[in-house]
Amino acid sequence: MFKTTGVAIGSMLLASTAFAATDITWWHGMGGRNGEVINEISQQFNAAQDQCHLTPISKGTYEEALSSGIAAFRSGEQPNILQVFDAGAATIIAAKGATIPAEDLIKGAGQEFNREHFIAGVRNFYADSEGKFIGMPFNSSAPIMYFNKAAFEKAGVQPPKTWEEFEQVAPKLKEAGYLPMTASQLTWMMVENFKSRNNQQFATNNNGYDSAQGTEIIVNDENQVMMFEKLKAWADEGLYGFYGAGWADNLKPFEEGEAAMWIGSSGSFGGLQKSADFDFGAVFMPYWDSIEGAGTQSFIGGAALFAMAGKPEEQNTCTAEFFSFLTSPETQVYWHKNTGYVPITEAAYEMAKGEGYYDEQPVAEVGIQQLMLEGGEWSKGYRLGFYPQIRTVMEREFNRIFSGETEVKAAFYTIQTEGNALLARFAKTAN
Repeated sequence: MFKTTGVAIGSMLLASTAFAATDITWWHGMGGRNGEVINEISQQFNAAQDQCHLTPISKGTYEEALSSGIAAFRSGEQPNILQVFDAGAATIIAAKGATIPAEDLIKGAGQEFNREHFIAGVRNFYADSEGKFIGMPFNSSAPIMYFNKAAFEKAGVQPPKTWEEFEQVAPKLKEAGYLPMTASQLTWMMVENFKSRNNQQFATNNNGYDSAQGTEIIVNDENQVMMFEKLKAWADEGLYGFYGAGWADNLKPFEEGEAAMWIGSSGSFGGLQKSADFDFGAVFMPYWDSIEGAGTQSFIGGAALFAMAGKPEEQNTCTAEFFSFLTSPETQVYWHKNTGYVPITEAAYEMAKGEGYYDEQPVAEVGIQQLMLEGGEWSKGYRLGFYPQIRTVMEREFNRIFSGETEVKAAFYTIQTEGNALLARFAKTAN
């Protein structure tokens, strides 16, 4: 924190004179309870010192916040801090001169920063190819598998660790009267984190981290196609339910006790406690034991905070001060307990564990433990431009797969072809 003495510019003023705090703004894309907690954390920061005053402003959705931030930068009216979701990271990082790397900002303000203090699965997604933090991880989560304890007890089976085990237990769950599984956001769960959990390459140029030039997506490969051929076969056999791209549509059968398992976000457990009237647990997202090297950590979903360039030094100093406040164990534990997102530092995780939080809420620890699994060459994430548009192509083709309009191989050929065309377009805009 800043020293309470502040900068000695008031020597000729009366001792009682109050100095105006430096104002900084934070644009974000969160609403509901998460938006309320952002306001609470901002108030805590403002109360903790008297040299900076932070104002958080909701800009609607993630996509709207990113669009607003880029437009504001072009007109010279950007906020100090912009929340950018995972799929938009390449866009803001490639915007020439739009941001100051978070690590440079913090160190430049004379504050301590150590990448190793962050949970392993958090460190790389918003960093460059050398590991330098460009964005500051904020609301971070992992894809995990929730399960209805009563359903598994009735079927006499245990939650699967691998997809091979799923194929053994799913028929028994069906016989017990349950739809064995649903999953939300297949782009994140069954493509991006399929690649991570099974240590599979997602794109050339080091998954896009090294350069946008010439980067191509890799989804038309044998293992990725196999995953969706399995999903389609399971759906045809009544072992898996696909309800389109809507997150809530795929969650609903689990909430209502119809589905025995749901693959969702680790940050969903708080909401499930209110919406599900049965006892549930959670385990890591399954992987394929048949794939050599599989079982590695997943990477984070959610969003990061980016320090926008073009601001006065005193405002940048306040932004750095807020980033340090935000990553303190106390603030991270508060955020973790009130939202369900994982604490991003090992110190915060240890603090929550020391308080006995996971004895009370064991499901809250599953995502953290998955992010702390051993990493692999391809488990750190991706850096792909125009990726929100690529996700849209995926969702369109997934709908066609499960409606029987196309075969899996043909769908992924289309995704790879259209995805690479979008990546090539993005490369022309990136320097």
